[in-house]
Amino acid sequence: MKITSLAENTAFDKRFEAEHGLSLYIETERCQILFDMGQSDLFERNAEKCGIDLSKVDFAVLSHGHYDHGGGLKRFLALNQTAPIYLSRFAFEPHYNGSEKYIGLDISLKEEKRLIFTGDSYQIAPGITLLSCNDRSKRVDLGSFGLNMMENDILKPDDFRHEQYLLIEENGKKILFSGCSHKGILNIVQWFSPDVLIGGFHFSKLPLDDTLKSYAEELNRYHTDFYTCHCTGCEQYRLMQQHMKRLSYLSAGQTIII
Repeated sequence: MKITSLAENTAFDKRFEAEHGLSLYIETERCQILFDMGQSDLFERNAEKCGIDLSKVDFAVLSHGHYDHGGGLKRFLALNQTAPIYLSRFAFEPHYNGSEKYIGLDISLKEEKRLIFTGDSYQIAPGITLLSCNDRSKRVDLGSFGLNMMENDILKPDDFRHEQYLLIEENGKKILFSGCSHKGILNIVQWFSPDVLIGGFHFSKLPLDDTLKSYAEELNRYHTDFYTCHCTGCEQYRLMQQHMKRLSYLSAGQTIII
């Protein structure tokens, strides 16, 4: 499996652009997948620099309903005329940072015919499954970090029911993609015990203290190769790397082989 980061908070080198967001291009033995689309058309520009033709993507996955992962959705629909896009049935619910900043998706896209709304579990193809884990208990709950959802015209802390995870099982390995791990990276690793996990940890707002160190030490107990990015935070990543043997960072323009 080959994975290329098309959009991320940092750039691998000066050839590539960066933005607060995430987009990953995944090549498996059977298909080509776009996982998230960043917040703009930057994912397209970086794809061109990598020689990637997004018109040939077989399908796309939206990890959750925030602008920094789905802001490029309209552009992808224009670039690719055939690929279905899989997203949670809750993805278009209104989402806010605090009480005023809207961070949700472009609601005008909700009726697009190629959008496929998923439930708690959805098998796209043999060995390729989307799961929300909304029915699973959280051993660790760090709260919503000020992110909110609108329910019955009332703002309340986001429960991240719109977040889903892409699990690909290939060549005897379980590879898990998590956009932001809002439901808690410690919980997600416990739920799946993947061989490889790629995505943000949502630790960027955490202080660089013994608590973060303890999270790193706990993750290090798993036999998982971690490739993190985006909402983990660069300083948080550097601290965690001191306590994790299998933690790497994935920047825009960078490719890894699994």
